[in-house]
Amino acid sequence: MPRIAVLDKDRCKPDDCRLLCMRVCPKVKTGDEAIIIDEETGKPVISELLCSGCGICVKKCPFNAISIINLPEEIGEPVHQYGINGFRIYSLPTPKNAVVGIVGSNGIGKTTVLKILAGELKPNLGSNAEWSEILERFRGNEIQNYLEKLASGEVKAVYKPQYVESIPRYVEGTVRNVLEERDESGRLENIVEALDMDSCMGKDVNSLSGGELQKMAIAACLIREGDVYLLDEPSSYLDVSERLNVARAVRELSGSNVFVIEHDLVVVDYLSDYVHIIYGKPGAYGIVSNIKGVRVGINEYLSGYLKSENVRFREELSFSVATPSEISKRSELVKYPPLEKKYPGFDLRVDEGVLYKLEVVGVLGPNATGKTTFVKMLADVIKPDNREIGCNLNVSYKPQYIKPSAETVRCLKLKTCVIKKLGLAHLLESRLDELSGGELQRVAVADCLSRNADLYLLDEPSAYLDVEERLRLAKYLRRFSEDNKSSVLVVDHDILLIDYLSDRLMVFSGESGRHGRASESLSLRDGMNLFLKEMNVSFRRDLDSGRPRANKPNSIKDREQKKKGEYYYTR
Repeated sequence: MPRIAVLDKDRCKPDDCRLLCMRVCPKVKTGDEAIIIDEETGKPVISELLCSGCGICVKKCPFNAISIINLPEEIGEPVHQYGINGFRIYSLPTPKNAVVGIVGSNGIGKTTVLKILAGELKPNLGSNAEWSEILERFRGNEIQNYLEKLASGEVKAVYKPQYVESIPRYVEGTVRNVLEERDESGRLENIVEALDMDSCMGKDVNSLSGGELQKMAIAACLIREGDVYLLDEPSSYLDVSERLNVARAVRELSGSNVFVIEHDLVVVDYLSDYVHIIYGKPGAYGIVSNIKGVRVGINEYLSGYLKSENVRFREELSFSVATPSEISKRSELVKYPPLEKKYPGFDLRVDEGVLYKLEVVGVLGPNATGKTTFVKMLADVIKPDNREIGCNLNVSYKPQYIKPSAETVRCLKLKTCVIKKLGLAHLLESRLDELSGGELQRVAVADCLSRNADLYLLDEPSAYLDVEERLRLAKYLRRFSEDNKSSVLVVDHDILLIDYLSDRLMVFSGESGRHGRASESLSLRDGMNLFLKEMNVSFRRDLDSGRPRANKPNSIKDREQKKKGEYYYTR
Protein backbone atom coordinates (compact mmCIF):
# COMPACT_ATOMS: atom_id res chain seq x y z
CA MET A 1 0.00 0.00 0.00
CA PRO A 2 1.63 3.33 -1.08
CA ARG A 3 2.08 5.92 1.64
CA ILE A 4 2.26 9.67 1.14
CA ALA A 5 3.60 12.23 3.58
CA VAL A 6 2.45 15.83 3.15
CA LEU A 7 3.80 18.85 4.99
CA ASP A 8 1.83 22.11 4.97
CA LYS A 9 4.76 24.51 4.81
CA ASP A 10 2.61 27.51 5.72
CA ARG A 11 1.50 25.90 8.98
CA CYS A 12 4.87 24.36 9.85
CA LYS A 13 6.76 26.49 12.43
CA PRO A 14 9.93 24.64 13.42
CA ASP A 15 11.28 27.54 15.50
CA ASP A 16 8.19 27.40 17.73
CA CYS A 17 7.96 23.60 18.18
CA ARG A 18 11.70 22.89 18.05
CA LEU A 19 11.15 20.17 15.43
CA LEU A 20 8.89 18.10 17.67
CA CYS A 21 8.15 15.71 14.78
CA MET A 22 11.78 14.62 14.67
CA ARG A 23 12.01 14.29 18.44
CA VAL A 24 9.01 11.94 18.67
CA CYS A 25 9.61 9.84 15.52
CA PRO A 26 10.47 6.22 16.50
CA LYS A 27 12.41 5.68 13.26
CA VAL A 28 14.58 8.76 13.85
CA LYS A 29 15.27 7.52 17.40
CA THR A 30 16.64 4.26 15.97
CA GLY A 31 18.98 6.12 13.60
CA ASP A 32 16.93 6.06 10.37
CA GLU A 33 16.61 9.28 8.39
CA ALA A 34 12.82 9.09 8.21
CA ILE A 35 12.80 12.86 8.86
CA ILE A 36 15.61 15.21 7.91
CA ILE A 37 15.96 18.99 7.83
CA ASP A 38 15.90 21.00 4.62
CA GLU A 39 18.98 23.21 4.79
CA GLU A 40 17.35 26.04 2.84
CA THR A 41 14.04 26.30 4.72
CA GLY A 42 14.93 24.74 8.05
CA LYS A 43 11.75 22.69 7.81
CA PRO A 44 11.42 18.90 8.05
CA VAL A 45 11.39 16.59 5.03
CA ILE A 46 9.65 13.25 5.59
CA SER A 47 10.81 10.16 3.70
CA GLU A 48 7.80 8.29 2.38
CA LEU A 49 9.93 5.14 1.94
CA LEU A 50 11.28 5.09 5.50
CA CYS A 51 8.12 6.35 7.26
CA SER A 52 6.41 3.51 9.18
CA GLY A 53 3.01 5.24 9.16
CA CYS A 54 2.73 5.19 12.97
CA GLY A 55 1.10 8.65 12.94
CA ILE A 56 2.85 9.91 16.09
CA CYS A 57 4.19 13.03 14.34
CA VAL A 58 0.71 13.76 12.97
CA LYS A 59 -0.83 13.66 16.45
CA LYS A 60 1.96 15.56 18.18
CA CYS A 61 2.39 18.39 15.65
CA PRO A 62 0.92 21.46 17.44
CA PHE A 63 0.12 23.17 14.13
CA ASN A 64 -1.58 20.25 12.33
CA ALA A 65 0.97 20.63 9.54
CA ILE A 66 1.61 16.94 8.83
CA SER A 67 -0.52 14.35 7.02
CA ILE A 68 0.51 10.70 6.65
CA ILE A 69 -1.93 8.88 4.36
CA ASN A 70 -2.13 5.30 3.14
CA LEU A 71 -3.50 5.06 -0.41
CA PRO A 72 -4.82 1.99 -2.28
CA GLU A 73 -2.39 0.27 -4.66
CA GLU A 74 -4.61 0.80 -7.71
CA ILE A 75 -4.40 4.57 -7.48
CA GLY A 76 -1.04 4.52 -9.27
CA GLU A 77 1.42 7.40 -9.51
CA PRO A 78 0.38 11.06 -9.32
CA VAL A 79 -0.23 13.13 -12.43
CA HIS A 80 1.33 16.13 -10.74
CA GLN A 81 3.08 16.82 -7.43
CA TYR A 82 4.21 20.10 -5.89
CA GLY A 83 7.65 19.04 -4.72
CA ILE A 84 8.76 16.73 -1.89
CA ASN A 85 6.02 16.26 0.74
CA GLY A 86 3.79 18.48 -1.41
CA PHE A 87 0.22 18.24 -2.63
CA ARG A 88 -0.41 15.78 -5.49
CA ILE A 89 -3.25 15.14 -7.94
CA TYR A 90 -4.22 11.79 -9.46
CA SER A 91 -5.83 11.48 -12.91
CA LEU A 92 -7.28 14.27 -15.06
CA PRO A 93 -10.76 15.31 -16.28
CA THR A 94 -11.93 14.14 -19.71
CA PRO A 95 -12.56 16.67 -22.54
CA LYS A 96 -15.95 15.89 -24.11
CA ASN A 97 -16.91 18.74 -26.48
CA ALA A 98 -19.53 19.52 -23.86
CA VAL A 99 -19.82 21.39 -20.56
CA VAL A 100 -18.07 19.41 -17.82
CA GLY A 101 -18.54 20.51 -14.20
CA ILE A 102 -15.83 19.92 -11.61
CA VAL A 103 -16.90 19.69 -7.97
CA GLY A 104 -14.93 19.09 -4.79
CA SER A 105 -13.65 20.68 -1.60
CA ASN A 106 -11.37 23.71 -1.44
CA GLY A 107 -7.70 22.70 -1.59
CA ILE A 108 -8.46 19.42 -3.35
CA GLY A 109 -6.81 20.25 -6.71
CA LYS A 110 -9.58 21.71 -8.89
CA THR A 111 -7.61 24.77 -9.96
CA THR A 112 -4.52 22.59 -10.52
CA VAL A 113 -6.31 20.39 -13.08
CA LEU A 114 -7.67 23.48 -14.86
CA LYS A 115 -4.14 24.89 -15.14
CA ILE A 116 -2.94 21.57 -16.59
CA LEU A 117 -5.78 21.51 -19.13
CA ALA A 118 -5.01 25.15 -20.02
CA GLY A 119 -1.35 24.35 -20.64
CA GLU A 120 -0.22 26.70 -17.85
CA LEU A 121 1.09 23.78 -15.80
CA LYS A 122 2.92 20.80 -17.25
CA PRO A 123 2.01 17.56 -15.45
CA ASN A 124 5.26 16.25 -13.93
CA LEU A 125 4.07 12.73 -12.99
CA GLY A 126 5.42 13.31 -9.49
CA SER A 127 8.98 14.25 -10.52
CA ASN A 128 10.13 15.98 -13.72
CA ALA A 129 8.61 14.01 -16.59
CA GLU A 130 9.07 14.84 -20.29
CA TRP A 131 6.09 15.04 -22.64
CA SER A 132 6.99 11.64 -24.14
CA GLU A 133 6.60 10.03 -20.70
CA ILE A 134 3.37 11.94 -20.03
CA LEU A 135 1.80 10.84 -23.32
CA GLU A 136 2.89 7.24 -22.72
CA ARG A 137 1.24 7.37 -19.28
CA PHE A 138 -2.13 8.29 -20.81
CA ARG A 139 -1.89 6.10 -23.92
CA GLY A 140 -5.26 4.49 -24.62
CA ASN A 141 -7.19 6.99 -22.49
CA GLU A 142 -9.70 9.51 -23.88
CA ILE A 143 -7.51 12.43 -22.86
CA GLN A 144 -4.48 11.21 -24.84
CA ASN A 145 -5.38 13.09 -28.03
CA TYR A 146 -6.00 16.30 -26.09
CA LEU A 147 -2.64 16.08 -24.32
CA GLU A 148 -0.84 15.47 -27.63
CA LYS A 149 -2.32 18.70 -28.99
CA LEU A 150 -1.46 20.47 -25.75
CA ALA A 151 2.16 19.29 -26.00
CA SER A 152 2.47 20.50 -29.59
CA GLY A 153 0.87 23.88 -28.84
CA GLU A 154 -2.21 23.19 -30.97
CA VAL A 155 -4.67 23.89 -28.13
CA LYS A 156 -5.82 27.44 -27.45
CA ALA A 157 -7.21 27.69 -23.93
CA VAL A 158 -9.35 30.57 -22.67
CA TYR A 159 -9.27 30.87 -18.88
CA LYS A 160 -11.56 32.79 -16.51
CA PRO A 161 -9.66 33.12 -13.21
CA GLN A 162 -11.10 32.42 -9.78
CA TYR A 163 -10.28 35.73 -8.13
CA VAL A 164 -11.78 38.61 -10.11
CA GLU A 165 -11.09 41.18 -7.37
CA SER A 166 -7.54 41.68 -8.70
CA ILE A 167 -8.65 42.57 -12.26
CA PRO A 168 -8.57 46.38 -11.72
CA ARG A 169 -4.85 46.14 -10.89
CA TYR A 170 -4.08 44.89 -14.40
CA VAL A 171 -6.86 46.30 -16.60
CA GLU A 172 -7.74 49.94 -17.29
CA GLY A 173 -10.52 51.70 -19.17
CA THR A 174 -14.26 51.26 -19.47
CA VAL A 175 -15.87 47.83 -19.57
CA ARG A 176 -16.88 48.34 -23.21
CA ASN A 177 -13.35 49.28 -24.28
CA VAL A 178 -11.84 46.33 -22.42
CA LEU A 179 -14.28 43.85 -23.97
CA GLU A 180 -14.15 45.28 -27.50
CA GLU A 181 -10.35 44.86 -27.49
CA ARG A 182 -10.79 41.16 -26.66
CA ASP A 183 -13.76 40.30 -28.89
CA GLU A 184 -12.55 37.65 -31.33
CA SER A 185 -15.91 36.05 -32.07
CA GLY A 186 -18.23 38.95 -32.85
CA ARG A 187 -20.50 37.74 -30.03
CA LEU A 188 -19.94 40.72 -27.73
CA GLU A 189 -23.40 42.31 -27.98
CA ASN A 190 -25.10 38.92 -27.59
CA ILE A 191 -23.06 38.14 -24.49
CA VAL A 192 -23.72 41.60 -23.02
CA GLU A 193 -27.44 41.02 -23.45
CA ALA A 194 -27.30 37.46 -22.08
CA LEU A 195 -25.43 38.57 -18.95
CA ASP A 196 -27.55 41.74 -18.50
CA MET A 197 -24.49 44.00 -18.58
CA ASP A 198 -25.91 47.11 -20.27
CA SER A 199 -25.82 49.19 -17.08
CA CYS A 200 -22.09 48.66 -16.48
CA MET A 201 -20.67 48.89 -20.02
CA GLY A 202 -19.83 52.58 -19.67
CA LYS A 203 -18.29 52.26 -16.20
CA ASP A 204 -14.58 52.36 -15.51
CA VAL A 205 -13.17 48.98 -14.44
CA ASN A 206 -11.87 50.52 -11.20
CA SER A 207 -15.42 51.43 -10.12
CA LEU A 208 -17.05 48.02 -10.64
CA SER A 209 -18.67 45.97 -7.89
CA GLY A 210 -17.69 42.33 -7.33
CA GLY A 211 -20.66 41.11 -9.36
CA GLU A 212 -19.91 43.47 -12.24
CA LEU A 213 -16.24 42.38 -12.27
CA GLN A 214 -17.36 38.75 -12.37
CA LYS A 215 -19.67 39.31 -15.34
CA MET A 216 -16.97 41.27 -17.18
CA ALA A 217 -14.48 38.42 -16.62
CA ILE A 218 -17.00 35.85 -17.87
CA ALA A 219 -17.83 37.98 -20.92
CA ALA A 220 -14.10 38.42 -21.67
CA CYS A 221 -13.78 34.63 -21.67
CA LEU A 222 -16.87 33.83 -23.76
CA ILE A 223 -16.11 36.34 -26.54
CA ARG A 224 -12.72 34.75 -27.27
CA GLU A 225 -12.17 31.99 -29.82
CA GLY A 226 -10.69 28.91 -28.19
CA ASP A 227 -10.44 25.13 -28.23
CA VAL A 228 -11.14 24.84 -24.51
CA TYR A 229 -12.90 27.23 -22.12
CA LEU A 230 -12.04 27.03 -18.42
CA LEU A 231 -14.17 28.92 -15.91
CA ASP A 232 -13.11 28.94 -12.27
CA GLU A 233 -16.03 29.74 -9.90
CA PRO A 234 -18.12 31.93 -12.23
CA SER A 235 -21.03 32.41 -9.77
CA SER A 236 -19.15 34.28 -7.01
CA TYR A 237 -20.72 37.69 -6.20
CA LEU A 238 -23.74 36.97 -8.44
CA ASP A 239 -27.36 36.65 -7.36
CA VAL A 240 -29.58 33.72 -8.38
CA SER A 241 -30.89 35.33 -11.57
CA GLU A 242 -27.39 36.35 -12.66
CA ARG A 243 -26.06 32.84 -11.96
CA LEU A 244 -28.70 31.27 -14.17
CA ASN A 245 -28.01 33.86 -16.90
CA VAL A 246 -24.33 32.87 -16.78
CA ALA A 247 -25.27 29.20 -16.98
CA ARG A 248 -27.38 29.81 -20.09
CA ALA A 249 -24.58 31.81 -21.73
CA VAL A 250 -22.04 29.07 -21.01
CA ARG A 251 -24.42 26.43 -22.38
CA GLU A 252 -24.14 28.10 -25.79
CA LEU A 253 -20.52 26.88 -25.86
CA SER A 254 -21.54 23.26 -25.27
CA GLY A 255 -20.12 22.24 -28.66
CA SER A 256 -16.63 23.14 -27.37
CA ASN A 257 -14.53 21.71 -24.55
CA VAL A 258 -15.81 23.60 -21.51
CA PHE A 259 -14.75 22.96 -17.90
CA VAL A 260 -16.39 24.78 -15.00
CA ILE A 261 -15.37 24.72 -11.34
CA GLU A 262 -18.37 25.68 -9.25
CA HIS A 263 -19.53 25.35 -5.62
CA ASP A 264 -23.20 26.11 -6.30
CA LEU A 265 -24.58 22.66 -7.18
CA VAL A 266 -27.76 24.15 -8.65
CA VAL A 267 -25.60 26.02 -11.18
CA VAL A 268 -23.45 22.94 -11.87
CA ASP A 269 -26.61 20.88 -12.48
CA TYR A 270 -28.17 23.57 -14.67
CA LEU A 271 -25.21 24.16 -17.01
CA SER A 272 -23.29 20.85 -17.13
CA ASP A 273 -23.62 17.78 -19.34
CA TYR A 274 -21.14 15.76 -17.26
CA VAL A 275 -19.30 16.11 -13.96
CA HIS A 276 -16.04 14.99 -12.40
CA ILE A 277 -15.80 14.73 -8.61
CA ILE A 278 -12.42 15.39 -7.02
CA TYR A 279 -12.08 13.73 -3.62
CA GLY A 280 -9.22 13.04 -1.23
CA LYS A 281 -7.80 15.18 1.58
CA PRO A 282 -7.62 18.96 1.11
CA GLY A 283 -4.06 20.19 1.07
CA ALA A 284 -2.69 16.65 0.76
CA TYR A 285 -3.99 14.92 -2.37
CA GLY A 286 -6.89 14.85 -4.81
CA ILE A 287 -8.26 12.06 -7.00
CA VAL A 288 -10.29 12.87 -10.11
CA SER A 289 -13.25 10.50 -10.42
CA ASN A 290 -14.52 8.85 -13.61
CA ILE A 291 -16.65 11.14 -15.74
CA LYS A 292 -20.34 10.88 -14.82
CA GLY A 293 -23.70 12.12 -16.06
CA VAL A 294 -24.57 15.33 -14.25
CA ARG A 295 -27.53 14.00 -12.23
CA VAL A 296 -25.82 10.77 -11.20
CA GLY A 297 -22.55 12.56 -10.45
CA ILE A 298 -24.07 15.21 -8.18
CA ASN A 299 -26.18 12.61 -6.36
CA GLU A 300 -23.09 10.45 -5.78
CA TYR A 301 -21.21 13.49 -4.53
CA LEU A 302 -23.96 14.24 -2.01
CA SER A 303 -24.15 10.57 -0.99
CA GLY A 304 -20.38 10.48 -0.40
CA TYR A 305 -20.13 7.20 -2.33
CA LEU A 306 -18.79 6.76 -5.87
CA LYS A 307 -20.46 3.66 -7.27
CA SER A 308 -18.21 2.83 -10.24
CA GLU A 309 -15.06 3.38 -8.14
CA ASN A 310 -16.57 1.65 -5.07
CA VAL A 311 -15.20 4.46 -2.88
CA ARG A 312 -16.79 6.11 0.15
CA PHE A 313 -15.11 9.44 0.82
CA ARG A 314 -17.44 10.92 3.48
CA GLU A 315 -20.86 10.56 5.09
CA GLU A 316 -24.07 11.26 3.16
CA LEU A 317 -25.57 14.76 2.97
CA SER A 318 -29.37 14.37 2.88
CA PHE A 319 -32.22 16.87 2.52
CA SER A 320 -35.34 17.39 4.63
CA VAL A 321 -38.00 20.10 4.67
CA ALA A 322 -39.74 21.36 7.81
CA THR A 323 -43.52 20.79 7.62
CA PRO A 324 -46.11 23.52 8.46
CA SER A 325 -47.22 21.48 11.52
CA GLU A 326 -43.66 21.54 12.92
CA ILE A 327 -43.38 25.30 12.41
CA SER A 328 -46.79 26.06 13.97
CA LYS A 329 -45.60 24.63 17.31
CA ARG A 330 -42.83 27.23 17.65
CA SER A 331 -43.22 30.20 19.99
CA GLU A 332 -42.86 33.80 18.84
CA LEU A 333 -39.46 35.44 19.35
CA VAL A 334 -40.17 38.91 17.99
CA LYS A 335 -42.73 40.72 15.87
CA TYR A 336 -41.36 43.64 13.86
CA PRO A 337 -43.48 46.42 12.29
CA PRO A 338 -43.48 47.56 8.63
CA LEU A 339 -40.13 49.22 7.97
CA GLU A 340 -38.91 51.83 5.52
CA LYS A 341 -35.45 53.07 4.61
CA LYS A 342 -34.44 55.57 1.96
CA TYR A 343 -31.09 56.50 0.46
CA PRO A 344 -30.41 58.82 -2.49
CA GLY A 345 -31.79 56.93 -5.49
CA PHE A 346 -32.93 53.88 -3.47
CA ASP A 347 -35.80 53.04 -1.14
CA LEU A 348 -36.76 49.88 0.76
CA ARG A 349 -40.09 48.77 2.21
CA VAL A 350 -40.37 45.74 4.48
CA ASP A 351 -43.69 44.10 5.31
CA GLU A 352 -44.59 43.41 8.94
CA GLY A 353 -43.21 40.07 10.06
CA VAL A 354 -42.66 37.59 12.88
CA LEU A 355 -39.57 35.57 13.79
CA TYR A 356 -40.00 32.41 15.86
CA LYS A 357 -37.71 30.58 18.24
CA LEU A 358 -36.08 27.36 17.04
CA GLU A 359 -36.23 28.31 13.37
CA VAL A 360 -33.95 29.28 10.51
CA VAL A 361 -35.27 31.89 8.07
CA GLY A 362 -33.69 32.09 4.63
CA VAL A 363 -33.59 35.35 2.67
CA LEU A 364 -33.52 35.38 -1.14
CA GLY A 365 -33.60 38.18 -3.66
CA PRO A 366 -31.64 39.97 -6.40
CA ASN A 367 -28.54 42.00 -5.59
CA ALA A 368 -29.11 45.61 -4.47
CA THR A 369 -32.75 45.18 -3.40
CA GLY A 370 -32.18 45.87 0.32
CA LYS A 371 -31.41 42.51 1.94
CA THR A 372 -28.30 43.78 3.74
CA THR A 373 -30.09 47.00 4.68
CA PHE A 374 -32.89 44.98 6.34
CA VAL A 375 -30.40 42.83 8.26
CA LYS A 376 -28.55 45.93 9.45
CA MET A 377 -31.85 47.39 10.73
CA LEU A 378 -32.51 44.23 12.73
CA ALA A 379 -28.93 44.37 14.04
CA ASP A 380 -29.42 48.04 15.03
CA VAL A 381 -26.47 49.04 12.83
CA ILE A 382 -28.75 51.48 10.99
CA LYS A 383 -32.15 52.90 11.95
CA PRO A 384 -35.40 52.65 9.94
CA ASP A 385 -36.78 55.99 8.71
CA ASN A 386 -40.39 55.45 9.77
CA ARG A 387 -40.18 54.05 13.34
CA GLU A 388 -38.17 52.22 15.94
CA ILE A 389 -38.20 48.42 15.64
CA GLY A 390 -38.56 48.15 19.40
CA CYS A 391 -37.07 44.65 19.68
CA ASN A 392 -35.66 44.00 23.13
CA LEU A 393 -33.33 41.28 21.91
CA ASN A 394 -29.70 40.29 22.05
CA VAL A 395 -28.60 40.18 18.41
CA SER A 396 -25.38 38.73 16.91
CA TYR A 397 -24.52 39.88 13.38
CA LYS A 398 -22.06 38.60 10.76
CA PRO A 399 -21.72 41.28 8.05
CA GLN A 400 -21.48 40.59 4.33
CA TYR A 401 -18.00 42.08 4.01
CA ILE A 402 -15.40 41.06 6.58
CA LYS A 403 -12.46 43.31 7.47
CA PRO A 404 -9.70 41.14 8.97
CA SER A 405 -7.36 42.50 11.64
CA ALA A 406 -3.83 41.46 12.59
CA GLU A 407 -4.95 39.61 15.73
CA THR A 408 -5.04 35.81 15.92
CA VAL A 409 -8.14 33.66 15.71
CA ARG A 410 -7.66 32.66 19.35
CA CYS A 411 -8.18 36.29 20.42
CA LEU A 412 -11.81 36.07 19.28
CA LYS A 413 -12.60 33.67 22.16
CA LEU A 414 -14.65 31.30 20.03
CA LYS A 415 -16.72 28.64 21.76
CA THR A 416 -15.10 25.20 21.76
CA CYS A 417 -18.18 23.50 20.31
CA VAL A 418 -18.30 26.00 17.40
CA ILE A 419 -14.57 25.58 16.72
CA LYS A 420 -15.07 21.83 16.49
CA LYS A 421 -18.17 21.97 14.26
CA LEU A 422 -16.61 24.42 11.81
CA GLY A 423 -13.18 22.75 11.80
CA LEU A 424 -11.14 25.72 13.02
CA ALA A 425 -8.79 24.16 15.61
CA HIS A 426 -5.75 24.34 13.29
CA LEU A 427 -6.32 28.07 12.67
CA LEU A 428 -6.32 29.30 16.29
CA GLU A 429 -2.77 30.66 16.14
CA SER A 430 -3.20 32.17 12.64
CA ARG A 431 -3.63 35.89 12.08
CA LEU A 432 -6.99 36.92 10.65
CA ASP A 433 -5.37 38.96 7.86
CA GLU A 434 -3.41 35.89 6.71
CA LEU A 435 -6.41 33.57 6.29
CA SER A 436 -7.85 32.51 2.93
CA GLY A 437 -11.31 33.74 1.95
CA GLY A 438 -12.99 30.49 3.02
CA GLU A 439 -11.08 30.32 6.31
CA LEU A 440 -11.93 33.93 7.15
CA GLN A 441 -15.59 33.31 6.34
CA ARG A 442 -15.80 30.30 8.67
CA VAL A 443 -14.06 32.23 11.45
CA ALA A 444 -16.49 35.15 11.02
CA VAL A 445 -19.46 32.76 11.22
CA ALA A 446 -17.94 31.10 14.30
CA ASP A 447 -17.43 34.51 15.92
CA CYS A 448 -21.09 35.35 15.34
CA LEU A 449 -22.34 32.01 16.70
CA SER A 450 -20.04 32.18 19.74
CA ARG A 451 -21.90 35.18 21.17
CA ASN A 452 -24.92 34.71 23.43
CA ALA A 453 -27.93 36.02 21.53
CA ASP A 454 -31.62 35.50 20.81
CA LEU A 455 -31.28 36.28 17.10
CA TYR A 456 -28.33 35.46 14.83
CA LEU A 457 -27.99 37.33 11.52
CA LEU A 458 -25.67 35.90 8.85
CA ASP A 459 -25.20 37.90 5.65
CA GLU A 460 -23.88 35.69 2.79
CA PRO A 461 -22.10 33.08 4.95
CA SER A 462 -21.48 30.79 1.96
CA ALA A 463 -19.08 33.19 0.19
CA TYR A 464 -15.75 31.43 -0.55
CA LEU A 465 -16.97 28.15 1.01
CA ASP A 466 -16.93 24.90 -0.94
CA VAL A 467 -19.97 22.64 -1.33
CA GLU A 468 -19.22 20.45 1.68
CA GLU A 469 -18.47 23.43 3.91
CA ARG A 470 -21.76 25.04 2.85
CA LEU A 471 -23.85 21.98 3.57
CA ARG A 472 -22.06 21.25 6.86
CA LEU A 473 -22.73 24.85 7.86
CA ALA A 474 -26.40 24.55 6.88
CA LYS A 475 -26.78 21.35 8.89
CA TYR A 476 -25.07 22.92 11.89
CA LEU A 477 -27.20 26.09 11.77
CA ARG A 478 -30.39 24.03 12.00
CA ARG A 479 -29.04 22.15 15.01
CA PHE A 480 -27.65 25.37 16.51
CA SER A 481 -31.07 27.04 16.39
CA GLU A 482 -32.68 24.10 18.20
CA ASP A 483 -29.95 23.74 20.84
CA ASN A 484 -29.86 27.47 21.62
CA LYS A 485 -33.64 28.04 21.36
CA SER A 486 -32.87 30.98 19.10
CA SER A 487 -33.76 32.29 15.66
CA VAL A 488 -31.25 32.36 12.80
CA LEU A 489 -31.70 34.53 9.70
CA VAL A 490 -29.50 33.78 6.67
CA VAL A 491 -29.09 35.91 3.54
CA ASP A 492 -27.58 33.98 0.64
CA HIS A 493 -27.73 33.40 -3.13
CA ASP A 494 -27.15 29.63 -3.07
CA ILE A 495 -30.62 28.11 -3.52
CA LEU A 496 -29.46 24.64 -2.48
CA LEU A 497 -28.05 26.07 0.77
CA ILE A 498 -31.19 28.09 1.48
CA ASP A 499 -33.39 25.08 0.69
CA TYR A 500 -31.26 22.86 2.94
CA LEU A 501 -31.33 25.09 6.04
CA SER A 502 -34.58 27.09 5.88
CA ASP A 503 -37.80 26.52 7.79
CA ARG A 504 -39.34 29.65 6.25
CA LEU A 505 -38.35 32.20 3.63
CA MET A 506 -38.33 35.96 3.11
CA VAL A 507 -38.34 37.16 -0.50
CA PHE A 508 -36.97 40.50 -1.69
CA SER A 509 -38.06 41.91 -5.03
CA GLY A 510 -37.86 45.20 -6.89
CA GLU A 511 -35.42 46.93 -9.22
CA SER A 512 -31.75 46.53 -8.33
CA GLY A 513 -30.24 49.76 -7.05
CA ARG A 514 -33.57 51.62 -7.28
CA HIS A 515 -36.13 50.15 -4.92
CA GLY A 516 -36.75 46.98 -2.93
CA ARG A 517 -39.72 45.30 -1.28
CA ALA A 518 -39.45 42.54 1.33
CA SER A 519 -42.22 40.05 1.99
CA GLU A 520 -43.19 38.71 5.38
CA SER A 521 -41.75 35.31 6.31
CA LEU A 522 -43.49 32.69 4.15
CA SER A 523 -43.50 28.92 4.13
CA LEU A 524 -40.60 27.47 2.17
CA ARG A 525 -42.93 26.35 -0.60
CA ASP A 526 -44.79 29.68 -0.89
CA GLY A 527 -41.58 31.69 -0.63
CA MET A 528 -39.79 29.67 -3.30
CA ASN A 529 -42.82 29.84 -5.60
CA LEU A 530 -42.90 33.64 -5.24
CA PHE A 531 -39.17 34.03 -5.78
CA LEU A 532 -38.84 31.60 -8.70
CA LYS A 533 -41.91 33.02 -10.46
CA GLU A 534 -40.16 36.40 -10.53
CA MET A 535 -37.01 34.66 -11.81
CA ASN A 536 -39.14 32.79 -14.42
CA VAL A 537 -37.44 29.51 -13.43
CA SER A 538 -39.05 26.33 -12.14
CA PHE A 539 -37.49 23.78 -9.80
CA ARG A 540 -38.24 20.16 -9.01
CA ARG A 541 -36.91 17.85 -6.31
CA ASP A 542 -34.61 15.02 -7.28
CA LEU A 543 -36.32 11.72 -6.50
CA ASP A 544 -33.16 10.10 -5.08
CA SER A 545 -31.36 12.85 -3.15
CA GLY A 546 -34.24 15.27 -2.48
CA ARG A 547 -32.12 18.21 -3.70
CA PRO A 548 -33.65 21.05 -5.75
CA ARG A 549 -32.98 20.91 -9.49
CA ALA A 550 -33.63 23.70 -11.97
CA ASN A 551 -35.73 22.62 -14.96
CA LYS A 552 -34.34 23.39 -18.39
CA PRO A 553 -36.15 26.39 -19.95
CA ASN A 554 -39.25 25.35 -21.93
CA SER A 555 -38.77 21.67 -21.09
CA ILE A 556 -41.92 19.58 -20.59
CA LYS A 557 -41.49 19.72 -16.80
CA ASP A 558 -40.86 23.46 -16.90
CA ARG A 559 -44.02 24.12 -18.92
CA GLU A 560 -46.15 21.81 -16.78
CA GLN A 561 -45.10 23.38 -13.49
CA LYS A 562 -45.45 26.96 -14.70
CA LYS A 563 -48.93 26.21 -16.04
CA LYS A 564 -49.94 24.96 -12.58
CA GLY A 565 -48.22 27.87 -10.83
CA GLU A 566 -45.95 25.33 -9.10
CA TYR A 567 -42.49 26.79 -9.62
CA TYR A 568 -41.12 24.80 -6.69
CA TYR A 569 -41.90 21.31 -5.42
CA THR A 570 -41.29 20.44 -1.76
CA ARG A 571 -41.83 16.72 -2.39
